[in-house]
Amino acid sequence: MTIQLLVTDENLTVQGDPLADWTSLDATMRFNEPGSGSVDLVAHPYVIAQLQPGNRLVVIRDDDIWMAGPMEISQDFSWGIGGEGEAPPGRVRVNFSDDLAVPAGYITFADPAVTWTNQPDTASYSLTSTNAETIIRTLVNVNCGPGALADRQIPNFALAAVTGVGTTTSVTTRFEGLLAACRRVAIDGGGLGFRTRQTASQIEFEVYAPADLTATARFSAGLGNLRALTYKRSAPTVTHALVQGSEVEAPASRVFVEAADPGAAAAWWRVEQLVSGTADDDTNGELTQDGTEALAEGAAPVELATVTVDTSDLKAGRDYGLGDRVTVALPTGLEVADLVRSIHLQATPDSGEYVTSLVGSPEATSDPQMVRLVRELGRRLGRLEAR
Repeated sequence: MTIQLLVTDENLTVQGDPLADWTSLDATMRFNEPGSGSVDLVAHPYVIAQLQPGNRLVVIRDDDIWMAGPMEISQDFSWGIGGEGEAPPGRVRVNFSDDLAVPAGYITFADPAVTWTNQPDTASYSLTSTNAETIIRTLVNVNCGPGALADRQIPNFALAAVTGVGTTTSVTTRFEGLLAACRRVAIDGGGLGFRTRQTASQIEFEVYAPADLTATARFSAGLGNLRALTYKRSAPTVTHALVQGSEVEAPASRVFVEAADPGAAAAWWRVEQLVSGTADDDTNGELTQDGTEALAEGAAPVELATVTVDTSDLKAGRDYGLGDRVTVALPTGLEVADLVRSIHLQATPDSGEYVTSLVGSPEATSDPQMVRLVRELGRRLGRLEAR
């Protein structure tokens, strides 16, 4: 294991020597969500000088960038003498995210071409019967990319080359979280992924198709790359999404659409969920998309947290990544194949590193229930604004 920590400014210019004397590193990458992390360092003057507002932290693992993004808490400093607090020169903790956190701070304008004070009263931004990758790229471009209003453009932010993935779908959005809208399209458009990557001079936003690696990315005790695991399989929270379109004035009738997972209902039982649609009708498939998203979020979650060991044959970030479908062989004889939702790196200079992969449905999470509830409420509020 070799880990190097660098600090850059928003222009990706390295600010000084690599950060030495770090004592612990914790970094989690997440599928279609911003990653997050923290690092504890000895508070040498040259370290403190680099930890300035607006700067970024770059984590390099075995010569490849593992995670890079803005410092959300640039200096959490503690110091003390005589056994009180951290011995001189003290300790500083940095909390950081990855670069996907920056577009995550934007909402979708109903008309991205005009300023906030000139937004239309009721209109929404729509893209119909369009390739999903194109929709996601367009949403990002017109709201925070090179095609956005000048004051909404993220510095040194660009769209990566088109990868040619995804199926045809549609989107209608209004004042919704930008990444929430992108996730809706990604689910309905073929299970796509999106991420940011740092190049020599830019942060590139990329849409990609996760790979099916179930035959090659395998974890088991027998292969020597699995240290521990926890496994939980739960009933679905929705098997039949009953979608109602937005209210319309008479004599028009309100539209109702049903999206169902009959296989899950047969295996478990029928669970209905009322879904408020983001459109008046299903002409372009928006209501079906709302139902599909609800089914995906409420699918029977297989939650599998594994403590893995990198080997020469299988290494996180090199041989498998976020969104890829992998296989884990349980000691019970069961094999579980599902998506990699997050990859968690923990490391210290003395004990080495641990890599934990969370595999399962979108609801497979290690977050506390309250955190999940807050996210769900935020998602619902975004839907209401998009109607």
